Amino acid sequence: MARGMGSLWWQRGVVYQVYPRSFLDASGDGVGDLAGVAARLDYLQWLGVDALWLSPIYPSPMKDFGYDVADYCGVDPIFGTLEDFDRLVREAHARGLKVILDFVPNHTSDQHPWFIESRSSRDNPKRDWYLWRDRPNNWLSNFGGSAWTYDEASGQYYYHAFLPEQPDLNWRNPEVVAAMLEVLRFWLERGVDGFRVDVLWHLIKDEGFADNPANPHWREGMDPYHAIVPLYSADRPEVHEVIAQMRRLVDAYPERVLIGEIYLPLERLMAYYGEELRGAHLPFNFQLLSAPWDARELATLIAEYERLLPRGAWPNWVLGNHDRPRVATRLGPAQARVAAMLLLTLRGTPTLYYGDELGMRDVPIPPERVQDPFEKRVPGRGHGRDPMRTPMQWTPDGGFTTGEPWLPLSPDHEVVNVEAQRRDPQSMLSLHRALLALRRQEPELETGGFTAFEAEADVLAYARGERFFVALNLGSRERRVRLPRAGELVLSTRLDRGPERVGGRDAPTLALRPDEGAIVRLG
Repeated sequence: MARGMGSLWWQRGVVYQVYPRSFLDASGDGVGDLAGVAARLDYLQWLGVDALWLSPIYPSPMKDFGYDVADYCGVDPIFGTLEDFDRLVREAHARGLKVILDFVPNHTSDQHPWFIESRSSRDNPKRDWYLWRDRPNNWLSNFGGSAWTYDEASGQYYYHAFLPEQPDLNWRNPEVVAAMLEVLRFWLERGVDGFRVDVLWHLIKDEGFADNPANPHWREGMDPYHAIVPLYSADRPEVHEVIAQMRRLVDAYPERVLIGEIYLPLERLMAYYGEELRGAHLPFNFQLLSAPWDARELATLIAEYERLLPRGAWPNWVLGNHDRPRVATRLGPAQARVAAMLLLTLRGTPTLYYGDELGMRDVPIPPERVQDPFEKRVPGRGHGRDPMRTPMQWTPDGGFTTGEPWLPLSPDHEVVNVEAQRRDPQSMLSLHRALLALRRQEPELETGGFTAFEAEADVLAYARGERFFVALNLGSRERRVRLPRAGELVLSTRLDRGPERVGGRDAPTLALRPDEGAIVRLG
């Protein structure tokens, strides 16, 4: 059977997130760049992923490391040039790899020419491209404090859901919509294969700027942003028409994908597929980032996600990203291997965060090395994002840069690195490569159906298609799992095991060691 017959590449494939600042520095200035990414395309091809998603590379003052965009149609000199980007796309495509670009439409930098014009006077034609008011309401910034900053020159407040240097665009203004659709067209014409859209659920705000209600569950010590419920500042119903316009443009180009960053409960997340599936192709499903690591809890979560999916919608799963603690830090090295098998065998498109294939962990950042504006604005919380954005570990001496890295390397980089793990047939990297190869070889693991089995003790189990059974031991005790029928164990997270025949004719079972996941090809 041909690979994923009848399905699109983004349904069959695995997305690999590259945080460009931290992937590979080819220039020696301590910051990763596009030339560095291009130099590691052979590695991504060898690993077996299908697409790389680049976090923002646009010209930016870097107040939020590229999520404050000063020019949507360029490349920041830190990362290279437009020619470097075009070369990267060509070389990726030559290797069968797709390129997904981060699109940041909710806000610009305060240094963007649009905002410079907007704040120049109240009667400037671009004044209404942003959100200005005579008086602030109670909306809060995700980065601490009020979401409104007073502009003395024009005597009004402007809204920013994040930093004051990141003013929000007014997506109710048709001129803004038209300008941003032109941005998408610019990159589509350069050959990008899709977009991951930053904070997609934030784009439209309440037209009357009503105060948000207080959160009755908030307590002192919690993230101050959650003191109120963002009822009127995010997830507004009108946002879906904006997304539909993006989707129509993206669909005008063959086999492109629109991915939405959306941190919402499952019931609300499903709305972002849009009416008749005219919204995002893949509203990011972040449930695994915060779910309790418990077999019954995960079984319930997976079943609920599958149940709520609109008819014809394609699922997706995320286990790590640039904003959340790394999976090996959350779960420990043994269960991180089990989590890798979960991610790469669930039904839907997986997204793999750079370095997670090595089992990289969060790196403690000394106070004097902190870069993250969130940590600087909400001090003492220890919840900054620097620890999960540290440089990729290529060789025993680091291999990221010849200069001083913008964030410190992990203390374990001498042993946790690509070079060492490529030589080790039992390594985390070897496990990921085996999982990705098996997934690519077996269409049922890419696009086959999903059948849940009742979780027992610490074991999460499910079937993919008619022939594959996945059993994951989330605990530290040996467990025995009943199989639908006898078969062959084709891959274990403990790579010293298999292939081997498992299960007899009568009541076939599979023995799982502590912290072990297994894939069985049923007879």
